[in-house]
Amino acid sequence: MTRAALVRQKIEAAEARLEGLSLPQGSGWAMDARRAAEARVRATGLPQRRDEYWRFTDPALLLADEVLPSSTDLPGESPVFGAVDRLRLVFVDGVFDPAQSDAPEMAGLEIETLSDAASTDIHWAKGVFGVLEAAGQRPVERSLAAFNTALAEEGVVIRATGKADRPVALIYLQKSPGSEAMIHHVIRVEDGAELTLLETGPAAARFSNVMEVEVADRGTFHHVRAQGRAHERVAHTHAFARLGTESTYKSFTLTANGRLTRNEHVVHLTGDDAVAHIAGACVGDGGDFHHDDTVFVTHDAVNCESRQVFKKVLRNGATGVFQGKILVKEGAQKTDGYQISQSLLLDEDSQFLAKPELEIYADDVACSHGSTSGAIDDEALFYLRSRGVPHTDATDLLTLAFLAEALDEIEDERLSDDLRDRLENWLKRRK
Repeated sequence: MTRAALVRQKIEAAEARLEGLSLPQGSGWAMDARRAAEARVRATGLPQRRDEYWRFTDPALLLADEVLPSSTDLPGESPVFGAVDRLRLVFVDGVFDPAQSDAPEMAGLEIETLSDAASTDIHWAKGVFGVLEAAGQRPVERSLAAFNTALAEEGVVIRATGKADRPVALIYLQKSPGSEAMIHHVIRVEDGAELTLLETGPAAARFSNVMEVEVADRGTFHHVRAQGRAHERVAHTHAFARLGTESTYKSFTLTANGRLTRNEHVVHLTGDDAVAHIAGACVGDGGDFHHDDTVFVTHDAVNCESRQVFKKVLRNGATGVFQGKILVKEGAQKTDGYQISQSLLLDEDSQFLAKPELEIYADDVACSHGSTSGAIDDEALFYLRSRGVPHTDATDLLTLAFLAEALDEIEDERLSDDLRDRLENWLKRRK
């Protein structure tokens, strides 16, 4: 297929998806952002398998007219982070449910729904909504994110003006087996403020989630996400972040099960001495499991640090993908960029596809990347077996040890301990 033919195919796919859809109504700034996002979708089209950044992942399930149903009847398990004191904001099939949510009030935070914020004539979100997503379209097109910006009506708008004394938890519940949800969050962490945001739950049979996060000078943002257990779930998420001077952005995602999941992170360090850590742990089982982490970190200031740590455990024909890039712009001296992606293959049928990249235009930097794939260490397994540990228990111990580096990226031990427990339960259920 020629380049022109591919572009035509992408634009035709976009026109087909947009046909009959209308933009949500709002005030002038919101409508301007949505119209601009729609124009981006129509100009670039929707992704196809022949696109460079989609060659490992077929986007067909994300673009299909029909949503494949996903089971909502899963074995009982306590809510993720249920023991943590948190402010709960609940979405059911992608729609905010105030009856199941806590009052959106906390010292140091301003919280609104996206629809309420978008209806006001003047709002701080104008400088973030659609702005970070648009900037993230270069040098790689991310038209699924633009599609979300144009059409998402649901989401929250959060402004942190101080240090929040407890996390804000976005809880996504699925009620209908064939539901499709589209959610867009806008977050700004002001100078010196701090916020921890949690995301949990399956959300829908097909889920589109975009988060735009601006962290001002000396601000701190922590993000911990646990993606749902439904085997048939299909999801694509985008997180766009812009970091100011001496700011901190840390994000961790745990994914268990799901037919197709693609998580994209686009982070731009614009202020000196900024820190960005993006990490993930994935456990997948079965030939219909496909998980894709795609990360793009741009260093555009002096003495900044970034870490990408991704671990995947795959078995019974599961597929894992990692595409990670560190771009160091001219003048971004004293950059410290670290990237590691590893997979543990528990059988010969599973596969891990990786594309690590470094692009550096400064000379005083310390950047590294590595990607490995392998099986359980036979010597370590023999050591545990020789001391009376049953084979399955020994395999589980080594699997959890393999995932530990990614989980260690979570600073709050309460959250990391909860996710470790979830992983242990997953391993026991899937024996």
